[in-house]
Amino acid sequence: MKFGVVVFPGSNCDHDCHHVLKNVLSKDVTYIWHKTTAVDDDVDCLILPGGFSYGDYLRTGAIARFSPVMAEVEQFAKKGKYVMGICNGFQILCEAGLLPGVLMMNNSLKFICKNVHIRVENIHTPFTSKCRKGEVLKMPIAHKDGNYFVDESTLKRLEDNGQVLFRYSTPDGDVSSKANPNGSVANIAGVVNAEGNVMGMMPHPERVCEPILGGTDGLGIFTSIVEFLG
Repeated sequence: MKFGVVVFPGSNCDHDCHHVLKNVLSKDVTYIWHKTTAVDDDVDCLILPGGFSYGDYLRTGAIARFSPVMAEVEQFAKKGKYVMGICNGFQILCEAGLLPGVLMMNNSLKFICKNVHIRVENIHTPFTSKCRKGEVLKMPIAHKDGNYFVDESTLKRLEDNGQVLFRYSTPDGDVSSKANPNGSVANIAGVVNAEGNVMGMMPHPERVCEPILGGTDGLGIFTSIVEFLG
């Protein structure tokens, strides 16, 4: 299997994702520059990492959505291959219409950088199969525009289809407004598309994959897709 990490001007978590895949999980991984107009056929999963693509001008992900590589990302997803967006990558996938919803400014109107807890809602996806349903993971967030929003009908569809993967919760798994760091509707921290091959989440699993970094709760996300593709 082979992974590709897309690099936009302003990406700053690309090396983190590359490190986890190559040095922690010993998988083949390559960087894919934003001007790329062809993704190699042997790439099985694309990762759009966190950062501030194009300086977050206009709106987070709004310019990156028109990068040359995004036409390839869309075709990649349409072929049924796998795409993971983390933080800014999640924002870009929403802007591109590959995931439902939009990421708005945090309700505090402030940039938030801290550890949060998220509860695993659906383990029957390529991105969560190594997790346990109801498991609470501790991961860092670092964003100003992480307030996920969809309208009521879309929210119902997401809920009915099991497309909500993670919700912000207390360490005990209680989904409450106090555990919601940014105002996201229904405490949603991550979703998957209806086809099940495109995932986006605001917390950073790549930052908690080694004990030296304070925990390994992010490993389950990466090992899920690795085992699925294996």
